[in-house]
Amino acid sequence: MLICIFISYGRQNETLLNIVAKEWIVPMLMTRISDIQKIQLKGNKTKTIVTILVCVFSFLLAACDQMVWNNPYPASDSGKNILYNVFTERPKHLDPVQSYSANEIQFTAQIYQPPLQYHYLKRPFTLIPYTASKMPLVTYYDHNNEPLFDHVEADEIAYTQYEISIRPGVLYQPHPAFAADKAGNWLYHQLADKDVAMVYQLSDFPKSGTRELTAHDYVYQIKRLAHPKLHSPIYGLMADYIVGLREYANILKDTLYNQPEHADFLNLNMYPLAGVDVVDDYTYRIKINGKYPQFIFWLAMPFFAPIPWEADLFYAQRVLIDKNITLDWYPVGTGPYMLTENNPNLRMVLEKNPNFYGEYYPEEGMPGDFENGLLADAGELIPFIDKVIFSREREGIPRWNKFLQGYYDVTGIGADSFDQAVQLVGQGEATVTEAMSQQGIRLEASVAVSTYYIGFNMLDPVVGGTTTETRNAARKLRQAISIAVDYEEYISIFANGRGLPAHGPVAPAVPGYRQGRVGMNTIVYDWVNDSPQRKSINVAKRLLTEAGYPNGIDQRTGAPLVLYFDVTARSSEDRAFLDWMRKQFHKLNIQLVVRSTDYNRFQDKIRKGNAQIFEWGWHADYPDPENFLFLLYGPQRKVGNASGGTANNAANYNNPEYDRLFEQMKDMENGVARQMIIDQMVEILRNDAPWLWGFHPKEYGLYHAWFKNVKPNRISNNNVKYYRIDTDLRERKRKEWNRPVLWPMGLGLVLFVIGVLPAALAYRRYESSKAISGLSLRSD
Repeated sequence: MLICIFISYGRQNETLLNIVAKEWIVPMLMTRISDIQKIQLKGNKTKTIVTILVCVFSFLLAACDQMVWNNPYPASDSGKNILYNVFTERPKHLDPVQSYSANEIQFTAQIYQPPLQYHYLKRPFTLIPYTASKMPLVTYYDHNNEPLFDHVEADEIAYTQYEISIRPGVLYQPHPAFAADKAGNWLYHQLADKDVAMVYQLSDFPKSGTRELTAHDYVYQIKRLAHPKLHSPIYGLMADYIVGLREYANILKDTLYNQPEHADFLNLNMYPLAGVDVVDDYTYRIKINGKYPQFIFWLAMPFFAPIPWEADLFYAQRVLIDKNITLDWYPVGTGPYMLTENNPNLRMVLEKNPNFYGEYYPEEGMPGDFENGLLADAGELIPFIDKVIFSREREGIPRWNKFLQGYYDVTGIGADSFDQAVQLVGQGEATVTEAMSQQGIRLEASVAVSTYYIGFNMLDPVVGGTTTETRNAARKLRQAISIAVDYEEYISIFANGRGLPAHGPVAPAVPGYRQGRVGMNTIVYDWVNDSPQRKSINVAKRLLTEAGYPNGIDQRTGAPLVLYFDVTARSSEDRAFLDWMRKQFHKLNIQLVVRSTDYNRFQDKIRKGNAQIFEWGWHADYPDPENFLFLLYGPQRKVGNASGGTANNAANYNNPEYDRLFEQMKDMENGVARQMIIDQMVEILRNDAPWLWGFHPKEYGLYHAWFKNVKPNRISNNNVKYYRIDTDLRERKRKEWNRPVLWPMGLGLVLFVIGVLPAALAYRRYESSKAISGLSLRSD
């Protein structure tokens, strides 16, 4: 029992155990040894035994400083240039035409290379060439196909042409789709069942090959956006802009209908797309209807990364599909890393693409980057890390413990570990606690290009209104609720202070966002002592009375006002939030009823406009205010959307003046004129209050001292290639933090032997005396 107690203390209480050993156990041990040495035995057996015990004990103590028994990785990986990270949700799609989730892009962004990317260090976010040799040449054309000057009215522009030139010499990762014999015949393009009998994963193919990236591969991927079987989430939007894409989808649909049932491959090279053409092997053009300046941001996303026709054909083989060997499972790209292991229930592994070359760490950044060590590798060839191992961790506590032990290089901060990791100093500035600082752990914080909000369904007769009179009353009701729901309190309680109260839809770090007094929502806040202060609840009650609900009572019926909050199915941990939300509405004596459903049912209610109040969020696709303001654009309404694409106006908000300003703003370049229009739009939204504006989350990450070149950037996701790991420091710290405490076990063994030894010796004496007595009797 005593030994179990000692071992359970572990490394964290080693100091206490040393004191106990020094002050109590060791003196007792020496006294016991002294007693044993008084026992007279033939020869020096006792001394020999004691010497052996002391040697064993010393060996165990020495071993404490050499062994690490809790390492979850193979010993062969020690000291290697590997980044260890985690993922919580298994990715559903790794095919760039379908992948659109944050848990997927952390993989796809390292594998695929669209023509453009974001500068890693510059802020505001700045586009630069990736595989492109230069920034795209943008030309406007009128309805007579004549080129126009850059600064012309959008109405005069019939289409915009983007001419993109790519660098020669870019190679794909090694892949069996490119494998060929000496005569150039493809090895794996016509596989039969017998050919794949021993193939269970992509690496089971013995041969692989590569080839140079061409403009044809980019055009091929754009065509895949319209493939009827692939269901690209951006098809509806792109069909509105890329010339001929919607018609192209209809052609492919008819072609597939007339294909034999067993045919799985549709060679898109056989079907030209009007709005995209190849100039030469390194140049292609895209035609966009009218003017859509935000299109250039899409050219930095995996949707517009290249896909070689060879891979499309290879993965279309039924014998491989039956084994789940598909592009959705094994991506093929030209990027710095390639996926070599895909076991989404356990781990996923990226390894350096041996064919990737020619990219260097940035040589310039922002003020402070040099002082923060972010330019120490300026001009160095990237990527620095050889391998990235993502382990799946479903629970926060194991992830947190492994991070503290040095087995994960980075971690987010859960609510359970926030107080252990972070403390607030000065004017609420966050920093790591003393314990974290002593381990060399640092905090990196940034405001996400995101917004979380509570939406009102504007088609609902109570919170939206159906006539001019009821719409005015509903607007005042929404304004009252906007004041009552205290998001400063929410951020403090449920986000550990990690957020900024939102005053409109546009997130920080995006053009159009306003700070300070000029950016304050005057419907909800007053400017007090150089900062916004939420209006008194009495102001909210007055608005509620003006809306026709004095003290939360419908003056027309005399019944209490009851509103409904539609949410996805919640765990017990979320009950506190729902209780808090009820209390916020109770300030106005409004009864809030929570209606919880599964995610699919919830989505269906939103699509059909059957929800009343709902929780929602948005993370920017690109750093432009249009990507936030379109969320309230009338034609984007979920209900009654006629565009055929994905609708994102979940509140079904419709204001003709706002829509007019949006259509004017969306095609403008950033500048004073555009900012003035955005200010007008945001003011309309604040007055109409279709959302409780919620908050913009702050993202906190903890990084070990050996993790270098980290500058948080959620717009650009291809950041792994810039990271560097000091593997020597990591190995030293792992050994320091994880030395097993073995001496209690050795001490227990010694105590056991010492405790038993006197009895053993007494028994031996007794047996010896019996033997001597027996001899004496026989002699007599």
